[in-house]
Amino acid sequence: MTRSPTPLAAIVLAAGKGTRMKSQKAKVLHEVGGRPLAWFPLLRALELGANPVVAVVGHQAEAVEAALAAALPGAPLRFAVQREQLGTAHAVLAAREALGAYDGPIVILSGDTPLLTAETLAHVVGARAGATLALATMKLANPHGYGRIVRDPAGNPARVVEEKDANEAERAIDEVNAGLYCAEAAFLWDALSKVGSANAQAEFYLTDLVAMAARAGGAVAVPVPPEEASGVNDREELARAGRVLLRRRASELMRGGVTIEDPERFDCDEGVEIGADTVIEPNVRLKGRTRVGAGCRLGAGAILTDATLGDGVTVRPYTVVDESTVAARAILGPFSRLRPGSEIGEEAHVGNFVETKKARLGKGAKANHLTYLGDATVGAGANVGAGTITCNYDGEKKHPTVIGEGAFIGSDSILVAPIEIGAGAYVAAGSTLTDSVPPGALALGRAKQVTKEGWVARRQAEKQNKGAAEAAPPPAPGEGPRGGRAS
Repeated sequence: MTRSPTPLAAIVLAAGKGTRMKSQKAKVLHEVGGRPLAWFPLLRALELGANPVVAVVGHQAEAVEAALAAALPGAPLRFAVQREQLGTAHAVLAAREALGAYDGPIVILSGDTPLLTAETLAHVVGARAGATLALATMKLANPHGYGRIVRDPAGNPARVVEEKDANEAERAIDEVNAGLYCAEAAFLWDALSKVGSANAQAEFYLTDLVAMAARAGGAVAVPVPPEEASGVNDREELARAGRVLLRRRASELMRGGVTIEDPERFDCDEGVEIGADTVIEPNVRLKGRTRVGAGCRLGAGAILTDATLGDGVTVRPYTVVDESTVAARAILGPFSRLRPGSEIGEEAHVGNFVETKKARLGKGAKANHLTYLGDATVGAGANVGAGTITCNYDGEKKHPTVIGEGAFIGSDSILVAPIEIGAGAYVAAGSTLTDSVPPGALALGRAKQVTKEGWVARRQAEKQNKGAAEAAPPPAPGEGPRGGRAS
């Protein structure tokens, strides 16, 4: 995106509660694409080169400020607090102190417009040249609730009338205010000082600037797509905006060489990176700071959060990867789970129903079935058999397990940490080990086997005899156990 060739500052209005969200959380904190709503207009302003950018906060101000600062680290972001919700003009005035001595053009955006593009914003800013004020407008089939654009006989914007203040003829106008403006600082602060609250809502309307600009040198209306300028006001609109953003992101990725088998069943947070020739099957979800290399395949239902995958990694269906790294050509899943801190080496295999936590697997190491590896280091080429677990927690502390290169761990083994299995060592299937094993040794930790020959036949005979006794009729009254009369 080309930056503005002239100095530019921005004000993003993010002070409202958002009652239609029906939430205890401020509207601009609700997330879409893994980011707070207000992150999007803030980023658009930054992309255009605005410096500084002031976010006007109010409801849950501290939480909003913390979330936005964390989401945009290092950005020239400042905050202003609107302590009373007295209208949009009042909100913009709250930003004056944060802008300091800045006296250039200022763009004003709404904090609930995640679909606004940098291109549209640049168009509005560029249109201000030669006019006192540029404002974005859009045409709606149902303009209810929006301020209507009233034009003069020459077709220029003369004023904006809000829904509750409009007469019948004005309500019939389908061109509405999109809530995006650009004006010089000198005009903005002078005009805002004159805005009153003599209206149906007793609020200070930012839209009053249009009439003032029309009298002071002219206002220019810039048509913008309704999809971009319409704000998010409830949960349904939040979900709808999320789908639009995802479809945009899918198109961008596919143009960059990524295969997305079904873009309508693709879920990817903002900022996720995916290399060319990667194939993404339906219902994959990529979250947070995930990075996927080139030539990978992500199976249906896989969920990756803050994960880093090298080139050529295969993630089979329904695998979950959290805060872990996977090196080139490794194979995960299906139904495996990598918990935070796992590091999977090149060409290593983590198979079905295998769980890792702070585990490091060397090149070519394998744990293919039904295994738990916690606080474990597995050397290159080692093989961990089905049903193996590392007992890393003693009820108070975590302890490490080290499995050397080329070691073979038999199925159903229990390795009680802290323990080290030397390089090339073998652990017999079904062993429970509490002591370390030297390199090249064989360790057996089983109880002694006892075999009782003929036991099955004897047990069956006992069951049959017991069943016959239970089925025999009871003795007749007065008869003894041998059928004679009782004495």
